[in-house]
Amino acid sequence: MLRPDYRGPFDPDLTLASLSRQLLAHLGRETLLIGHLFDRVSQPLVAMGHGAEGYTRSAIDEWMAASPVYSKRMQRLMGFEGRDVGTVFKNLQLDIGAPHQFMDFQFRLDSPEYGEFWLCHCGALLDVEKAGSERGVRIMCHDIEDPTFDATAAATHPRMVMRPIHRPPRIDGEGGNGRDRWPHCRWKVFLAEEATPADPHPELEAVAASAIANAAVWDPGVSAEPGGFDDYAGPFDPHLQLEDFSHRALVRLNQEFALQAQLLIHSYQRSQIRHHGKNEARDLVRRAWTGFLALGAVRVSRLLGIEADPIEERRIEAVAKVLQLHPAFQPRSVLELRVEVADSERCHVSVGGGAAFDDEIPHPLWDGQGDRQGDGRGEPHADSLAALAQVVNPRARCRVTEASEQGLGFEIHVDPGAPAAPEPPELGLARMSGGLGFRFEQRRLLRGEVREQG
Repeated sequence: MLRPDYRGPFDPDLTLASLSRQLLAHLGRETLLIGHLFDRVSQPLVAMGHGAEGYTRSAIDEWMAASPVYSKRMQRLMGFEGRDVGTVFKNLQLDIGAPHQFMDFQFRLDSPEYGEFWLCHCGALLDVEKAGSERGVRIMCHDIEDPTFDATAAATHPRMVMRPIHRPPRIDGEGGNGRDRWPHCRWKVFLAEEATPADPHPELEAVAASAIANAAVWDPGVSAEPGGFDDYAGPFDPHLQLEDFSHRALVRLNQEFALQAQLLIHSYQRSQIRHHGKNEARDLVRRAWTGFLALGAVRVSRLLGIEADPIEERRIEAVAKVLQLHPAFQPRSVLELRVEVADSERCHVSVGGGAAFDDEIPHPLWDGQGDRQGDGRGEPHADSLAALAQVVNPRARCRVTEASEQGLGFEIHVDPGAPAAPEPPELGLARMSGGLGFRFEQRRLLRGEVREQG
């Protein structure tokens, strides 16, 4: 029987295929948002040391080198490879840069060569506006979006471009208060035959060749629950929701959404090494990864209903459940995660054997960056897993128990007598975003019919 939730005992053999279609749809929205919020930790860390210029360059590097790679992966996975605007729009509907509802994209497709999209809610804009800096809005909505939007479009066609019809900053003017303007922005996407194809980002080739970029997602083969589409090969649907997909498709999509986050993190690593050297990159990436695990634990805990339990009831099984479903450890082809509950206070976590251990740039669980033949991976650390566990229960502690070329081992211990651990400062950065507390709504019931394959 498929799980509509994760109540009851911890199941060490649980997989995404164990979850119902509806829970997978909810988890998919969470996975997109969690991956999107990585930048709410990673880029402020860069800005602290290198100002607006460093932050802008870092964000452009990260998205331009990763988004064309994961856009093509999604096209192949869901069967909609093409060279038209509809293909671009399908990509945006399944893109970590456009988490559903938080970045509430709406679409109008006029022809294969022209269409428009607009955002009736832009959580990223609201985050920046809250800081009160018009310059910050211009950096995000102009300096960063111009090259990164075109890089995403170019994954479909080298002469596909995105151009603003209107965009922030929202200023007073004709029509009343600009702060109340709806939509937040509007863009046109079109095939410009006369356009000069943009040069690919210098790191694009390296990201595309990485082991993570070439990792497979697990395919259950058949759906364990009826209804929905196995792919997106049919017409573009401007009102697409994750509830439209089949159980099999949602198992694959959840993994692919998580892999998009893995690619952004990998691209971020490369940018920091390139501009700031291995030592500073190590510290930036380690802190960003710690914040990513902690903020993801906040969101997954809420999805599973764990946040509603008193602290004393959040024992080790709650920590183990969050670990299993956290997108940092999906797909298992990137990081093979195994969690075993030893007793009422302890669990053992093993990580390793996936694509993240095959790349030349060490995974953030290792305290090292750069060439393995040079300074190597460094030492493994327990800080990030401790931060994740302490979101669930602040009396959790974590230590490294094993480190080898094949993988890592950790023990997480919830000690009822231990003092509560303070919140990591990296999670404090994420709390500045409205995304951490954002509440999703279900906009469509599960699709019942299955489209004929042909």
